[in-house]
Amino acid sequence: LQLVESGGDLVQVGGSLRLSCAVSGDTFDYKVVGWFRQAPGKEREKISCMSTLYKRTNSVDSVKGRFTISTDDRKETMYLYMTDLRPEDTGVYYCAARAEATAPDPCASSLFLDWGQGTQVTVSS
Repeated sequence: LQLVESGGDLVQVGGSLRLSCAVSGDTFDYKVVGWFRQAPGKEREKISCMSTLYKRTNSVDSVKGRFTISTDDRKETMYLYMTDLRPEDTGVYYCAARAEATAPDPCASSLFLDWGQGTQVTVSS
């Protein structure tokens, strides 16, 4: 799979941003797609993931109500719509994909084999 993110930018506190990730190289069906971020000096953390087949989503508590993951199956693209952005949301955002399979933690980064190159999001106060 090839994944290419776009949409990262500098935004003010409280602003909104939509990240996109175009997926190619294999069928978009039967996949779990996810968004992760890495803040400066910190480990990469999961944000949200979604099954392209069942449309079930999982998100971490810190972004619930603010971030929404979605997919456009026809375009084979995934999105992360972010609202009410905070300085702690600053980081490099990565999209990733894996084959559909049941897992205790469906968003665990160790399960994902294919990753994008990352896109920078900076939230200024």
